[in-house]
Amino acid sequence: MSQMPQQAAVPKCPSCEEPLEPGDRFCGACGYDLSAVPARPEDSPTIAVNGSVPAPAPPPDGVDWPVARDSDGSGRPAPVHAAAELPGTDSGGSPLQPTEPAPPAPPPPPAAPPMPVAPPEPDAPGVRLDRPGRPQDADEYPLQAPDPRLAAEPVPGVPVPGATVRDATARDATARDATARDATARDATVASAPAAGAKVCVACRAGRVDDDGYCENCGHAQPRERDHMEQESGPVAAVSDRGLRHHRNEDAFSVGCTALPDGTPASVAIVCDGVSSATRPDDASLAASRAAGESLLGALPRGTHPQQAMHDAIVAASHAVNALADEPATAREQAPHQNAPACTLVGAVVTAGLLVVGWVGDSRVYWVPVDRSTPPARLTEDDSWAAQMVAANLMSEAEAYADERAHAITGWLGADAYELEPHTASFKPDRAGVVVVCSDGLWNYAESAEEMAEVMPLDAASRPLHSARVLVGHALDGGGHDNVTVALVPFPAPPQGAGSA
Repeated sequence: MSQMPQQAAVPKCPSCEEPLEPGDRFCGACGYDLSAVPARPEDSPTIAVNGSVPAPAPPPDGVDWPVARDSDGSGRPAPVHAAAELPGTDSGGSPLQPTEPAPPAPPPPPAAPPMPVAPPEPDAPGVRLDRPGRPQDADEYPLQAPDPRLAAEPVPGVPVPGATVRDATARDATARDATARDATARDATVASAPAAGAKVCVACRAGRVDDDGYCENCGHAQPRERDHMEQESGPVAAVSDRGLRHHRNEDAFSVGCTALPDGTPASVAIVCDGVSSATRPDDASLAASRAAGESLLGALPRGTHPQQAMHDAIVAASHAVNALADEPATAREQAPHQNAPACTLVGAVVTAGLLVVGWVGDSRVYWVPVDRSTPPARLTEDDSWAAQMVAANLMSEAEAYADERAHAITGWLGADAYELEPHTASFKPDRAGVVVVCSDGLWNYAESAEEMAEVMPLDAASRPLHSARVLVGHALDGGGHDNVTVALVPFPAPPQGAGSA
């Protein structure tokens, strides 16, 4: 049958006999320093197998020394008498005169255990190892180790107990170096403080941002300007966001207002989406949006018909993207597998009673009436594989857009495009509404016209910028897998009698 393990004897304090815990350095009852005086030996007499105590062996020197007695039955020997307590004689045989016992010495003050000393470097000059682990230097005299219970904060210039004079000097030098570093850091912060009107770091709010996009104070990389863009021009507003999955924003937009020769106001919105599989898609979308916007704002005041002006704007955007492909021969040799820069384009022009749209690619234009009791509509057709399958009656719209090839475009702007075929169309709505010009990063989360109208705020005609933010937020909440760009152009109520073109 198994037995419980025997419990070991509990050590006691040599001063007050109170039990001690393993690893104690001071007695918890009287505070006695256990490291200064060795613990009382716990010797016990050897017991024979039959339980009797063996007789002590005769002393080797013939002197009959007193035998330790077991006074309390605990197995421990009784205390041995000191030499002064036993009678003795001098060298002539006369009895020794009793002497008064010396007063007991006071217990030594508690001292901390010896501090570990790190071994010196083997090649350190002037240092030798007289004892293992104990370096001795002829020029250094170690002082008494400090009591950890009475240790105080070090004061500059005052040696700490237990340390050498050289250590104190080194600490003073370290403190001076730290002060110098702090002063240098303050000077650097002041030097990198941005001037009035300069761009301030978004991380530390104190440093100036250099031309490379990094803070000169903390080195934090700054968000790129195109990660999130907003613009409001008259009644037109646009918002573009990088999204949650892409490392950069490859969308771009251009909005503006002008007037026709008769003074009628006209609003313009262009949205371009860079083709990610091409080279420099962000540059392509930016160049195309700027070229198309400038072309429209320049042609409409001259009296060019809005639909013709839209066609010419798409052609101008195509030329701007094609120009990006005119790279040095060495650049083409280093990356022969890359396609030329490319992007899609969609735009809208709103004048009094007339709405003109134009596009190349799969970005879209939606019409959402102010009166939500009337149906919304999608005004563009995608240049994509899915649209071709639907147009050829080979697949339903749901099946086509569920296919992994759905977003493969069949038309784009770029030097390697098959053939430029700008699409334009004009409409004459008979009621007020809002024109939604967007990239696929938005309509992926509101594909049908009814879904787009559902997420559109009711006050979009009067608050286009707020509504554009809401639509971008809807795409981000849905996952933000692509760059998201949307421009909203309010369409005013036409004069009475206007019909649909």
